[in-house]
Amino acid sequence: MHGQFFWYDVMTTDTQAAARFYGEVVGWGVQKADADGKEYSLFTVNGQGVAGLMPIPKEAQGVPPVWMGYIAVDDVDAAVEKLEREGGKLHKGPITVAGVIRFAVVSDSQGAGFMLAKGLTKDAPPPLPNGTTGTVGWRELYAGEWQSAFDFYQRMFGWTKGEAFDMGSATGTYQLFATGAEPVGGMMARPPSIPCPFWGFYFNVPAIDAAAERVTSAGGKVVYGPQEVPGPMYIIQCRDPQGAYFALVAPKH
Repeated sequence: MHGQFFWYDVMTTDTQAAARFYGEVVGWGVQKADADGKEYSLFTVNGQGVAGLMPIPKEAQGVPPVWMGYIAVDDVDAAVEKLEREGGKLHKGPITVAGVIRFAVVSDSQGAGFMLAKGLTKDAPPPLPNGTTGTVGWRELYAGEWQSAFDFYQRMFGWTKGEAFDMGSATGTYQLFATGAEPVGGMMARPPSIPCPFWGFYFNVPAIDAAAERVTSAGGKVVYGPQEVPGPMYIIQCRDPQGAYFALVAPKH
């Protein structure tokens, strides 16, 4: 589990609208799960939590709506110390939500944000099978420069390289990475249109064309695609009505 993504949150300006949008687009259920007096909801698949929904915290006002991924570590405090030695930055924490999680909000050496976290729930259900509708099917880092970004995550978590694809002069290399036996994501140098490094996440849906229609009819925007990618799979990249970037992946049009 150490070094693997295991949870995802969207922080947004309108949680009720976001709940409706993702329910329509991805098919998630929504379950209230407030903790320590703070608003929080679970996005669910067949009653099992797969991601979270929360308002942008007061101390982060001005930060735009965004999806954040949680990377599992055995010791959050030790991981924070290591991250800072490797050139990353601590933004908040570590914080403990009793019986649920200990986490820290951090960014890598190029500024892409994520969470370091250790789950504290003793009876957490096993992850849903790969490819299950509503789960995350791919993770993507838009780095300032992908080679040194990969080196950072390799030193932090032991990630390994998979295949590399030449995407042409506009994008350059697309490097797959693995957090276990198989590749679970890719990283690349961000194009000039993207202002800063960030992590993006692809949610599994059954078919991409119907999903694209749901995005637009629910008030979101498709900013790229549909596009066929190796697999073959089909993707679209989108923004929700509050502006948070997300993507969808499907095995068919």
